[in-house]
Amino acid sequence: MAIRLALQYACGSADLPSHRAVIKWIRAALVRRCASAEVTVRIVGEAEGADLNRRWRKRRGATNVLSFPSEGLDHAAPAFLGDIVICAPVVMREAHEQSKSPEAHWAHLIVHGVLHLLGCDHKTQREAEAMEKLEQAILKRLGYPNPYVPGA
Repeated sequence: MAIRLALQYACGSADLPSHRAVIKWIRAALVRRCASAEVTVRIVGEAEGADLNRRWRKRRGATNVLSFPSEGLDHAAPAFLGDIVICAPVVMREAHEQSKSPEAHWAHLIVHGVLHLLGCDHKTQREAEAMEKLEQAILKRLGYPNPYVPGA
C-alpha cells in the first residue's frame, strides 16, 4: 500500500511522533479500505489549534484532532484523503490525565483522524459505537490497548 504523507511540525515539543510512526498508523487505518492515499498531518500548538477549532467548529479552545476530508478527488492516484490537524499540547495533556502512553494516544488520534477522512463519524450513538469498534480493532492489531478504557 502506497502512502504519501506530508507531515508538518508547526510547534516545538518533545515526544512528537516520527514520520515512520505516523505512516504506520495511517497504513493500519487504511488497510482493506484504500489501495493508496495521500494525507497531510499538521501537528500544532495550542494557539493554532484553538484558532482552527474556533474557525471550523465554532468552539472555544484547542481540541485534540481535527479532520478536513477532501472532496471530489477520488479519481486521483493516490487519492488525496485530506488533512488532519493534531494539537500536541492537548494530546500530551490528555495522555497524562487518562494515564495513557503518549505513543498510544498519538496512534489513536491519527487512526481516528484517518477514519474521519474516510467518512466515519460519531454524531449518533450508532455511528460512535461503530467507529469506536473499528478504532479498537485497528489499535489492537498495532499492539495498543483499547483507547476507551481509562488507564489502559
